[in-house]
Amino acid sequence: MATHQPEHALPPSPLRVVSIGGGTGLSALLSGLKKYTRAYRASLPSRSAMEVAGAEPEIEVSAVVTVTDDGGSSGRLRRELHVPPPGDIRNCLVALSEDSDLLSKLFQYRFDAGEGLKGHSFGNLFLTALSQVMGDFTQAVKVCSEVLAIAGRIYPSTSSNVHLDAVLADGTVVEGETAISASTVPIRRLRLLPSPCEPLPETLTAIARAHLITLGPGSLYTSILPNLLVEGIADAIAASPAHKIYVSNLMWQPGETMHYRASDHVRAILEHAGADVLDSTLINTGRIGEDLLRSYREKDAEPVYQDAEALRAMGICVLEADLLGSSEKIRHEPDLLAAALVEIAAKAATKPPPLP
Repeated sequence: MATHQPEHALPPSPLRVVSIGGGTGLSALLSGLKKYTRAYRASLPSRSAMEVAGAEPEIEVSAVVTVTDDGGSSGRLRRELHVPPPGDIRNCLVALSEDSDLLSKLFQYRFDAGEGLKGHSFGNLFLTALSQVMGDFTQAVKVCSEVLAIAGRIYPSTSSNVHLDAVLADGTVVEGETAISASTVPIRRLRLLPSPCEPLPETLTAIARAHLITLGPGSLYTSILPNLLVEGIADAIAASPAHKIYVSNLMWQPGETMHYRASDHVRAILEHAGADVLDSTLINTGRIGEDLLRSYREKDAEPVYQDAEALRAMGICVLEADLLGSSEKIRHEPDLLAAALVEIAAKAATKPPPLP
């Protein structure tokens, strides 16, 4: 017998959101989602916290972060000390910490001089040193999370020391995230080596319990897809009852997704991870100013064409929202994006279960 559902069911509290990605896109999203967490609200003056709690849902946020970076400070630490790259993890830790906290500023501090130190951030060095002391990168991330008192959980997509390679449209194989990003030949297939590599059990548990799973925004081939190539993660997403949504990128990424439409991004995700990892795509309806577009076009970057009809023809639901702020760069505004996703999570969580 079907369970009677109230006409206006309230969402469960807290809503469980799992955000998958890497780079600046994931950390920006987390900085917006953080404001819906109990830990963040507890840090507000009591009156403000009560007003927010009465008007908005509360969430638990977990981030699954790619560990394939091989450039800059992270790449140097990987090559010299054989540790997973700490950079994307560090950015997510800071995004979920209190912005005013001195520790978060310290973790982002980058040395601009010093033999061997120049170019390294303190947070990268701290994570690396802690992983060497503890003998485990995942445990180091947990300890750093406690030090920064972050408003969520952060999981590396795998604890293995993995690398990317890509098979290009002309058959050439390109090795390493940096080289893949710089390639001007379209990417046919992405691979994670060594394979298979195992995810953290906590990651699979978070995915299974989620109300909403988000992919992106961020670099398609170097921030989003690497997570889905870890053994078991795509299957866990497919099996989860959560609503699964891809946040469509705003602009081409020169060298990686030139001339890509929104449907091309989605097609690449489905081809690499399977048809059941996505229910919908969130696209931006905000207008990008011509002056801002001009500066991007000088670097061969154009807006991603949001071909909604093609997405619907693929069986993907298209959701829309104004996601732009007033930044001098074309970026998703974290608070607008978080608000849209929390609203989607709340609606997904109150839908009645399918009939047997």
